[in-house]
Amino acid sequence: MSDNNYDCIVVGAGPAGLGAGLYAARDRQKTLLLEKFYPGGQINNTDRIENYPGYKNISGTDLVMKMLDQVQSFGGEVKTSGEAKSLVRREDGLIEVSTAKETFISKVVILAPGSSYRPLGVPGEDEFRQAGAGVSYCGTCDAPFFKDKVVVAVGGGNTAVEDTLHLVKYAKKVYMVHRRQEFRATPVLVEELMDYVNRPDSNLELKLDSVVTSIEGEDKVEKAVLENVKTEAAEEITCDGVFIFVGMIPNTGFLKDFVGLTEHGFIQCDPAYLRTEVPGVFVAGDCRIGAAMQLVTAVADGVNAAMWMKHYLRDPNWWNEPLSEALSPAEW
Repeated sequence: MSDNNYDCIVVGAGPAGLGAGLYAARDRQKTLLLEKFYPGGQINNTDRIENYPGYKNISGTDLVMKMLDQVQSFGGEVKTSGEAKSLVRREDGLIEVSTAKETFISKVVILAPGSSYRPLGVPGEDEFRQAGAGVSYCGTCDAPFFKDKVVVAVGGGNTAVEDTLHLVKYAKKVYMVHRRQEFRATPVLVEELMDYVNRPDSNLELKLDSVVTSIEGEDKVEKAVLENVKTEAAEEITCDGVFIFVGMIPNTGFLKDFVGLTEHGFIQCDPAYLRTEVPGVFVAGDCRIGAAMQLVTAVADGVNAAMWMKHYLRDPNWWNEPLSEALSPAEW
């Protein structure tokens, strides 16, 4: 096998990619991880992780370094500044993955490019998203760090409502800011939200027809500035943090002519075995449909993809088997 030929190429070295790389390399598959910047992805921006099994408290960077070391200890190769630009499945079934400088060939590819939080794009957002300064994009991850504090939540979709209802379990006061009167979330979630808002002891206040125009403070978030979209009236809310729930942007632009994508760019797959429409190409992590957008589930996706990969390597016809007839986990 030449230097540029592999059994498995993982596109992306975030948590999903590292999970896939670990299991593939440990299974003695010649494995390459291609990473656009540096391993870890956006989890590197997380100052404190408390919901990853086995670690009571660890930083994103420290966890990534431990995972990277583990992958490399089993022979997994990691190429940074190795952004995948295009993929092609050849007639012989092998897959070519090209970067700006090189082309690699593999029997299997696991797509794990991740996704990025959609920003508000307002002054102060980037400044305070680093090292626990007060801007967050994940209520499930960070709500416990704002116990008995005042926070602002921004958004009106399912994730915004669900994560805001999680925030109220910890924060002393939550202001939910939405640019419209009506929420985009499903009716059952909106009903749950309004039931909570209308409780006599509610610590949740809605700020409708409003947008955040800036996030301000010295070394950490101290206030959010709002503007009413109808009256243009400004309002300042003194707070300890701002949670931004306005969606995710999957990092899949380079795949639009290769695999099936939803209208929002998420990779289509069968959720049980993570197979895409292209034989030999799996998907893992936040870039796929149905992803839970959590660190631990991203890692699990990578592990699952690497394990199901073995079925395809043994018998390529497995790719076309219906889910009901595919091997169950009990048959490992």
